[in-house]
Amino acid sequence: MKIVADTDKCVGAGQCVRTAPELFDQGEDDGVVVVLDAEPGDALRPVADEAVDLCPARALSLTG
Repeated sequence: MKIVADTDKCVGAGQCVRTAPELFDQGEDDGVVVVLDAEPGDALRPVADEAVDLCPARALSLTG
């Protein structure tokens, strides 16, 4: 699995960080998503799926 973040779509809501702080952070200046681990193991798939589902801007997606 690979996490893809479209930083142009991100509105800085922070749902991803609250859901999966081991995978996401936010930029200090603009609050835009920062992917900490773009290719996490399968054990983190459920939390990554939840973060994608909760993103209000639909800025996150998973491949693979």
